[in-house]
Amino acid sequence: MDSTQKKHGTVHVDIENIGGIDRTDVAFEPGVTLLVGRNATNRTSFQTALMAALGSDSASLKGDAEEGHVELSVDGETYSRTLTRDGPTVRTTGDAYFDDPTLGDLFAFLLENNDARQAVARGDDLREIIMHPIDTKEIQSEIDRLLERRSDVERRLDEIDSLKRELPSLEAERRDLDGEIEEKKSELSEIEEEIDQKDADIEESRQTEDEADEKLDELQETRRELTDVRYDLETEQDSVAELRSELQELEDERAELSEMNADELQRIESEVDRLRSKKRAIESEISELQSILQFNEGMLEDVDDEILSALGFEKSEQESVTDRLVPDDTVQCWTCGSTVEADQIEATVDTLRELSRTKFQTVREIDDDLKELKQKKRAIQQQKQRRERLDTKLQRVEQNIERSTARIEDLQDRRDEFTQEIERIEETIGKREDEARSEILSLHRDANQLEYELGQLENERESVDDEITAIEEQLAEQRDLEDEADEIRDEVEQLRTRIDRIEQEAVEEFNHHMDEILDRLGYENLERIWLERVDTAVRDGRKKVSKTTFELHIVRTTASGTSYEDTVDHLSESERNVAGLVFALAGYLAHDVYETLPFMVLDSLEAIDSKRIAKLVDYFQGYCQYLVVALLPEDAESLDGDYERITEI
Repeated sequence: MDSTQKKHGTVHVDIENIGGIDRTDVAFEPGVTLLVGRNATNRTSFQTALMAALGSDSASLKGDAEEGHVELSVDGETYSRTLTRDGPTVRTTGDAYFDDPTLGDLFAFLLENNDARQAVARGDDLREIIMHPIDTKEIQSEIDRLLERRSDVERRLDEIDSLKRELPSLEAERRDLDGEIEEKKSELSEIEEEIDQKDADIEESRQTEDEADEKLDELQETRRELTDVRYDLETEQDSVAELRSELQELEDERAELSEMNADELQRIESEVDRLRSKKRAIESEISELQSILQFNEGMLEDVDDEILSALGFEKSEQESVTDRLVPDDTVQCWTCGSTVEADQIEATVDTLRELSRTKFQTVREIDDDLKELKQKKRAIQQQKQRRERLDTKLQRVEQNIERSTARIEDLQDRRDEFTQEIERIEETIGKREDEARSEILSLHRDANQLEYELGQLENERESVDDEITAIEEQLAEQRDLEDEADEIRDEVEQLRTRIDRIEQEAVEEFNHHMDEILDRLGYENLERIWLERVDTAVRDGRKKVSKTTFELHIVRTTASGTSYEDTVDHLSESERNVAGLVFALAGYLAHDVYETLPFMVLDSLEAIDSKRIAKLVDYFQGYCQYLVVALLPEDAESLDGDYERITEI
């Protein structure tokens, strides 16, 4: 824990109608606070009320109340939670000190039924407990999304590299075209000079000359129009070729998308509705179980003042009467007056707790199934939307092809018309021209052909220029894409190492603190308890994947000093409790809970002897600013006398 963490001040807790508490107001300072008393003195009720103010939803409403309230004040800030009965359930509202109840319930609020403590005792999957607050599936989904984006970026970079290889040949082609254009311009210039010279040498009548010039002008204009039509025709034909290629790509992509299975979508929606109904039913059962559990716990823990008064005892006599009514090994039922063995009620409570945990596990499994079904539904809907977009695009491309095809047919007709017109004009000029005019006509024909070829070369050069410009623009994009690829790689690595880091820190924290605590507590022949992080190959469908688990090892020594590995089942109740508490502490530190929740609550330590409890509390106080511990009076005697003690709640 960071020694520079903010220091906090006095805590004030105001409680009303929570657990077995009617009304109380308690204050305590940073450090260790001991709740000292016998059973049925509201120590656990106070702890659960404090947990509710800190962010937990596990507090219970007093049996005869419709609403309860807890208010926590510290460092000038006040946090308030209200518990309201809503039929068979209890709703908790308000602003808590800590906004993540999962982290608090797992690693800070260490009552007897704490999942982290119980997981060690039951031999459960310890990695699942540590990683429960982390949405590993969501992290993996984000990793998959980033990897897909990185593939797109790398594919784009490969395309740019390919374009870079094309650039030298395009530049060489442009230089060749520049040379051809200059040659054509030079030839055209020579022919035009020759035409001018021939025109000056011809001595004819103005009328004949004017008629010839008019025909030549008409011929030249018609050739220009023919050239434009040919260019438009080639352009349109290229456009149709590109559209047909795009059409084929779209049809191929459309063929890859399977038709949406409406029955499958309906089945998923029906299954979602069924699971939601099942979840609501189980949650209702859980609420009823909690009420029954609270009642049975109350039989062991709390004695209601009103019931004592109804039996004719004065308030001053209640403590002694409670002792008589609730001896160490029996509990009197208030409804029928019979005496019941406390062990029987404790066994019932354990059974109810186990059933409640099973129900909670079922709800979590249903949540996982619901999430998977929603993902399948979203995938089907996305595929449908993609198919609809492709159908729209296919229709648009087909319409463009139809329009371009019609345009091509029109341009071909115009080309044929201009060709016939040129032949007619040439025939007319040929009849009227003398030899000199025929020579000029030939020169004009050559000039027109050169102009046409020159136009084609210039168009081709413009096309090459456009390609080079497009490549250069994409080359400018290369640096941004490379930076993006690097950022994606870093982000993927951070996401992957986040899970590994938490797992590794949890194992290291547990092993470190377990070694130190066992060294302090001195259990006979218990040499070491340690966690090992193991990667195993498991089958997931048709493929094998790597799965990480935590293996708990117990090492003992014989009288002769020989070490051997034992099992969790052979741990004493005291040893199991210590191991469970240290495991919870490891989660508290690995998830940095102490940075935002400087509180830790300890209860049900009776299985550990008082001297070891003292050492355990002394160790734990070094990792949180407020440590609230419930103890029996005889256990509290072994703890430091400087610790703050609260004996009345």
